[in-house]
Amino acid sequence: MAKIILASGSPRRQELLQRMGISDFEIRKPDIDETYPAGLNPTQTVEFIARKKCDAVAAQCNPSSIVIAADTMVFVDGERLGKPADEADALRMLMQLQGRKHLVCTGVSVKQSAVQYTESESTEVIFRPASPAELLQYIHTGEPMDKAGAYGVQGRGALLVEAIHGDFFNVMGLPMLRLSRILSRFGVNCFN
Repeated sequence: MAKIILASGSPRRQELLQRMGISDFEIRKPDIDETYPAGLNPTQTVEFIARKKCDAVAAQCNPSSIVIAADTMVFVDGERLGKPADEADALRMLMQLQGRKHLVCTGVSVKQSAVQYTESESTEVIFRPASPAELLQYIHTGEPMDKAGAYGVQGRGALLVEAIHGDFFNVMGLPMLRLSRILSRFGVNCFN
C-alpha cells in the first residue's frame, strides 16, 4: 500500500484518521500562506486552502504517496471566524455564536501523483444561549484558543452546543465518511 501522509499538525485530525483505521501515516505540517481570493463562498474557501496545503506537502513527497490535507472554518452571517488571537477575541467569537446557528465547513484534498480530489463538508451547529460569565469560564480552560470559532465540540465546548445537523466529525475537523469515500478512489479500504 502507498505511504499515507497527513498534511496537518492537528492532534484531532491525527486521532480521527486513526479512528478510521489508518494508523500507519506520516505527519507533515504544510508551510503555506492561508490567504484566499476574495469572493469565494464558504465551501470554495475551505476547498481552496485544503488544496493549497495538499499541493505544498505533495511537492515535497514521493509522488506515489497519498497526501491528505484539510481546512476547517466557522462561518456566521457570512463572516469567517478563525482561531482567536487572544481571550478577548475568543469571547467576541463565542458571544457572536451563542444562542444561534452557524456553519462549520471543512475542505478535504487528497492527492497521489497527478490525481487529486478536493471536496468539502458543511455542518450546521446551533449554540444554546450562554452568559458572558459561562463563556469566560470556558475560555479560561484554554480549550478555545487553538480552534476555529473558539470552541472544541469534542471537549467542554460540547456544553455550548444545543444541536448539530450533519457530520459531527466535520465539526472536529475531518469529515470521516467523505474522506473514506475519497480514499477508496485511491484503493484505500478503511475496513481492512
